Amino acid sequence: MAEPALDPRRTAMLFFDTLKVYLYDKDGGGIRLESKAQVAACQRIQDAVRAMQIPVFYAVADHRADGADWATMISDNNADRFSEVFGRQRLRPATVRGSEGAEVIDELAPQPGDYVIKKHRWSTFQGTHFELSLRTGSVDTLLIAGGATDVGVAATAYAARDRDFNVVILQDACRAARQEVDDYFMNHVFPRLGRVRTVEETIGLLKAG
Repeated sequence: MAEPALDPRRTAMLFFDTLKVYLYDKDGGGIRLESKAQVAACQRIQDAVRAMQIPVFYAVADHRADGADWATMISDNNADRFSEVFGRQRLRPATVRGSEGAEVIDELAPQPGDYVIKKHRWSTFQGTHFELSLRTGSVDTLLIAGGATDVGVAATAYAARDRDFNVVILQDACRAARQEVDDYFMNHVFPRLGRVRTVEETIGLLKAG
């Protein structure tokens, strides 16, 4: 049986946290070496979906500098980023609202008509207008790229699945801090939530739709 095609009229593209703080060298040298292949894949799918007039969404971290909206949590990782803020332990984010690091990288910059979803937690759906925008646009399928694979990409994919959206994870356009983490999610987790395809495979499915 042939794989179901993707209908461009019912599909949306999400770039998750494709931000300067994560993808640019700290010394101002441009895209980090380890991120260049991922960014190139993101550019390829961006060009393709724009040509098909598929709506493009950007999920961007939007944390207050004073810590009032930082996550109140205790975890085994990132202990060095815990801060006492307004009487509670909170996890200091990698970047805050208004900083250069919170901007989408120039290579993937939003265009007029795109959707910029300002989020405060890992899932793009949590406390945002993301689902409303998808539903009013008659979208039932979500393409996801960005990082980190095991953090915001995974949280958004789980949330999309629980809301009955079809999910396609763009394997070569996502990245985790460690290759073994990427491999585990792509091979064992995401296939239970939807489809895992390369950018080129996804473009082929869109053209067949």
